[in-house]
Amino acid sequence: MSQNLTVVVVEQNQDRAFAIVDALKESGDVDVFVIGNASGLARKIATHSPDIVLIDIDNPSRDMLEELTVASGPLERPVAMFVSGAAGGLAKAAVEAGVSAYVVDGLQAERIKPVIDTAIARFHVLRQMRTELAETRRALEERKVIDRAKGLLMKAKGVSEDEAYALLRKTAMNQNRRVADVAEALVTASGLLS
Repeated sequence: MSQNLTVVVVEQNQDRAFAIVDALKESGDVDVFVIGNASGLARKIATHSPDIVLIDIDNPSRDMLEELTVASGPLERPVAMFVSGAAGGLAKAAVEAGVSAYVVDGLQAERIKPVIDTAIARFHVLRQMRTELAETRRALEERKVIDRAKGLLMKAKGVSEDEAYALLRKTAMNQNRRVADVAEALVTASGLLS
């Protein structure tokens, strides 16, 4: 684990919570906060702004899984969930909900460090993929708007596609704006005028 890691442990059983805290302290330099009551979980977790959330549940239900994963912010930070049994198809639901690590047969001291390291690494890979996907979608949408604007210019001014794009680019440079923004304004204005 990295230095000065902040960990929030969601555990209702006080004895198990102490065991988890002891195991975490032995495995590295960590700040550990235990949440024993799931009410107001999102607010409690946000208060500590942890690097990772560890959730230890004996037999989670689908509703409990959804509540805990939403509350713990799996898209904001890594979440490792430890369960005592296979619990049917909940592993798939947990991963789909954004849980970075789903460990069956409960939390054991010797497993904490590798699970945390894996959950953090997996979270960072998935976050990078989500960012790249969002950027790609944005670029495709901008490309569609630019193509639509070029089509409008070609029709209105009787110019070629290259000339239409050059006109968009020149206008964007003159207005100190992005080509996609100028294209969006043109498409919007065209929609108002038609």
